[in-house]
Amino acid sequence: MIKDNQKLFNRLHVLLDALVIMFSYAFAWFLKFRSHIAPFYTGADVGALSGQTYFSALIFIVPGYLFLYYLFNMYTAKRAGSIKREIYNVIRANTMGFVLFIGVLFFVHLDDFSRTMIFYFYLTNIFVDSLLRFAIHKWLRTLRKKGYNIKYILLVGYSRAAELYIDRICQNPQWGYVVRGILDDRIPRGTEYRGVKVIGKIDNLFYILPQSQLDEIAVTLALEDYGRLEEIVSLCEKSGVHTKFIPDYNSVIPSKPYTEDLNGLPVINIRRVPLTNTLNMVMKRAFDIVGGFCAIILFSPILIVAAILIKATSEGPIIFKQERVGLHNKPFQMYKFRTMEVQKPHEEKKEWTTRDDPRVTKVGKVFRRTSIDELPQLFNVLMGDMSLVGPRPERPFFVEKFKEEIPRYMIKHQVRPGMTGWAQVNGYRGDTSIRRRIDCDLHYIENWTMGFDIKILFLTIFKGFINKNAY
Repeated sequence: MIKDNQKLFNRLHVLLDALVIMFSYAFAWFLKFRSHIAPFYTGADVGALSGQTYFSALIFIVPGYLFLYYLFNMYTAKRAGSIKREIYNVIRANTMGFVLFIGVLFFVHLDDFSRTMIFYFYLTNIFVDSLLRFAIHKWLRTLRKKGYNIKYILLVGYSRAAELYIDRICQNPQWGYVVRGILDDRIPRGTEYRGVKVIGKIDNLFYILPQSQLDEIAVTLALEDYGRLEEIVSLCEKSGVHTKFIPDYNSVIPSKPYTEDLNGLPVINIRRVPLTNTLNMVMKRAFDIVGGFCAIILFSPILIVAAILIKATSEGPIIFKQERVGLHNKPFQMYKFRTMEVQKPHEEKKEWTTRDDPRVTKVGKVFRRTSIDELPQLFNVLMGDMSLVGPRPERPFFVEKFKEEIPRYMIKHQVRPGMTGWAQVNGYRGDTSIRRRIDCDLHYIENWTMGFDIKILFLTIFKGFINKNAY
């Protein structure tokens, strides 16, 4: 069975990692003290510590690094995992090991121990262990495609979740999953989906489980059958077969749900919003104030020239104010350079700008295409109505319209709207798909970090200012 093979493979993997650590350490020592081609070569006789002293440290280094690998989940089964994630964990574990190594040497006052050699070890270990994991990853996927190292799975319940699960397995044969069949009380026996058949009723579990021919059971009950969920899970766990639950409400719960414990009661938050954390809010607001102030100073020549051009080429105000919906659904006045002929208020509220719109001035076309018209929103950022990065705010009329048409549209108002955002740098601005835009906004809201904000700002500089969809 797979369980026994997995244990053997994990032990072999630990052994290989130990050998890699020892090899990387020995290679780093060779580079530092024996190789004439390496930078910072000092020679065999330089330094107060002997080779025996250096290599005796492996007694602590090998188990220490293996423990770090365990802490960073590098020995858990990752059939559907990404090699990029594995290499990322290798870098994280080795970086932690490097910091701890240097810290220990500092506290024990072992000043003669070569820090350069430790750095060579750090780089070599990352490189060699990444190669090892890449090779193992490719080897296992090749085996699974050929029909080896397969996990046999039974689905309990026919639902949309069951179909989606089968879709993923069919699209990724390298995962090595084979669905033996589906048990369901509502769907007739023999019903087939992508080669997987309904083979009986749910009560057939009593006869199937004792045969021990399964590696996993996936509970994929339809919502109307959730009354049997506890009974089914209890029965599966008694058999010792690994059981997982795939809910039939994935459209509601995000792919990475945020859970909390209320005195033993598990609570799943429907939407994880990192910016509801006070520290995150303060960090982002401070970044907005400093960044907005610096941007105003940096772009002040452009602001002045733009104001002069608008005044000289068309009648009307320089700044165009428009009501938008912001944080917690509160309306605010958003500032832009005026790029269109002056209109009556009731005309501009319900019309979107389209390609070759006759209302746009000649100067306005240039401003819109280069996003210069958006620069006055830096003052909205300083006032706290907007952020440098976030979902774009929309007019009240469209908010009322979209919240009825597009699921989860109103979630975007849980954070401050932004001058630029993940949707905009991916090309969704102007007259483009609202649904795609909302998907990008939700991804940003659920995965926010300061690093993500900085990434979006850089992408805006290189691909967001000039956009073919901005009319």
